[in-house]
Amino acid sequence: MPYFEAADGTRLFYNDWGTGKPVVFLHGWAVGSAMWEYQMATLSRQRVRCIACDRRGCGLSEQPGHGYDFDTFADDLLALLAHLDLKEVTLVGHSMAGGEIARYLSRYGAGRIARVVLIGTTTPFSLRTDDNPEGIERSVFDKMVADLEQDRPHYLAANVAAFFRGDLPEIVVSSEIQQWIVGLALQSSPKATIDMVRAFSETDFRPDMRAFTLPTLILHGDHDTNAPIDRCGRRTARLIPGSQLVVYPNAAHGLFFTHKDQLNRDLIAFLE
Repeated sequence: MPYFEAADGTRLFYNDWGTGKPVVFLHGWAVGSAMWEYQMATLSRQRVRCIACDRRGCGLSEQPGHGYDFDTFADDLLALLAHLDLKEVTLVGHSMAGGEIARYLSRYGAGRIARVVLIGTTTPFSLRTDDNPEGIERSVFDKMVADLEQDRPHYLAANVAAFFRGDLPEIVVSSEIQQWIVGLALQSSPKATIDMVRAFSETDFRPDMRAFTLPTLILHGDHDTNAPIDRCGRRTARLIPGSQLVVYPNAAHGLFFTHKDQLNRDLIAFLE
């Protein structure tokens, strides 16, 4: 199985399918790289080299007791790019991976990167503070952590429907797909799952946004209740000069499945 070593020796798993322009897919929160099934399988048949890595603590990667912060995630991404000697890369990040890309660019620059796609991004800053009144109260994240510590499987199962349909009950997603996503999340380390909640909620990426000096496409659903578009997608677009924001009508956070055909078309068009 394909693994590489991070700077601290943690072994991280990745898939590498197809040949052509390299695209590195970075997954959201705890679901692991398998969430990209419907993008990897399609794009790898169209002269695109699709690479997806399990973040430390997630999927098939090792589960250390440390390193669940965005500086380390950026270091891990650098190690992947160096291991495969990738250049002219398109980075595609879902949800908290938007912060991973922002921190990578601010630490290491865009030397290996050609363009970026942010999908349902949680940037630029999730937590409400005196200078970030658009953010979410800390008590919301405290409750999320408490619920995960109390009954992690129940928390994930109780919130998976909203992940795919937001506040639109008419969006139908099979029970099997919902169970699939919950199962992927349950593969992740409980420590990683909780530490990443603190990391994505408390990390301020506003200074990092200046590092987006390359073509950036932002795709966001207008019914995303996990990362509301006004708080996240539109604010991110305003902070990245020249970026393109594409709003997906009637889409929530899990648009990589519910709107997979549109998403795949947009990715291919952006690559070309």
